[in-house]
Amino acid sequence: MADPVLATHGLSKAFGALQASDAISLELRAGEIHAVIGPNGAGKSTLIAQICGSLAPDAGRVEFLGRDVTQESTQARAARGLARTFQTSALAMEDTVLQNALLGALGASGRPWRFFSRASRDAALLDRAEAALEAVGIADLCELRTAELSHGQRRQLEVAVALTLEPKAFVMDEPMAGLGQEGSKRLTGFLDGLRAQAPILLVEHDMDAVFALADRISVLVYGKVIATGSVAEIRRDPLVRDAYLGDEA
Repeated sequence: MADPVLATHGLSKAFGALQASDAISLELRAGEIHAVIGPNGAGKSTLIAQICGSLAPDAGRVEFLGRDVTQESTQARAARGLARTFQTSALAMEDTVLQNALLGALGASGRPWRFFSRASRDAALLDRAEAALEAVGIADLCELRTAELSHGQRRQLEVAVALTLEPKAFVMDEPMAGLGQEGSKRLTGFLDGLRAQAPILLVEHDMDAVFALADRISVLVYGKVIATGSVAEIRRDPLVRDAYLGDEA
């Protein structure tokens, strides 16, 4: 079996007496969607923060593309191709859709932000930004102010910004949050195709989306992974049913 694209090994983090991450080991393989689920307070956000570099673990390590990146910054990991989308929008709401995508393309280029005024005249950056918007299906909205987008369209734009990094893996924090049934259905279809470009570590509460998308699921409870397996295996796991899924299984 090929080496994982992204992996954690014994990742641990405590806040005082609270063990938010308890020796978490998981893998994201090429071409897959690996979902991480669990109740509120299970430690999912803490796990993402350690994987993406905004929070240092107390113990354990993070490997990306076969390299130990535990001591690297968020920016360094992003430059290697680890793309993150957030639970709450991190977009520049007063800028246009294209300007947000250009910001991502500029960041991916490694050039300083002070050159943003020139970015709009840089053919290579424009091509990268426009290609990302085309890939997520919102190229026709490029001149629209981001604040005018629907919630679902903003989610698509966040993925487009991530795509400008030419990512090798995505880490997505509750992309379905705030979407209605139709919006979730559309985004589920989009993410289903996106895995072919880069594998996705998906943290999500929408179990319909998780069961439709995930190749594997890890269940996090009180900072510890209590089970990892296929959708069918997780559905019938009695420990998972008792701890989290209940009737949803």
